[in-house]
Amino acid sequence: MTAPFLSLAQIRNRLTLTARAVLRAHRTGPDGHCRVCRTPDCRLSTAARNVIEAADAPAPE
Repeated sequence: MTAPFLSLAQIRNRLTLTARAVLRAHRTGPDGHCRVCRTPDCRLSTAARNVIEAADAPAPE
């Protein structure tokens, strides 16, 4: 399905699934560096965590 036919809940779920996939790929190795980026503080994993936190936050009233 394309975006105009998705509900907001479906879009949120897809964003969460994508963020979780990014976290699986960009997890920290035994040396403390990202396995893909080879940096100690991976910006992609930080962004993925922020997306998951935003998706899990309660809706404002």
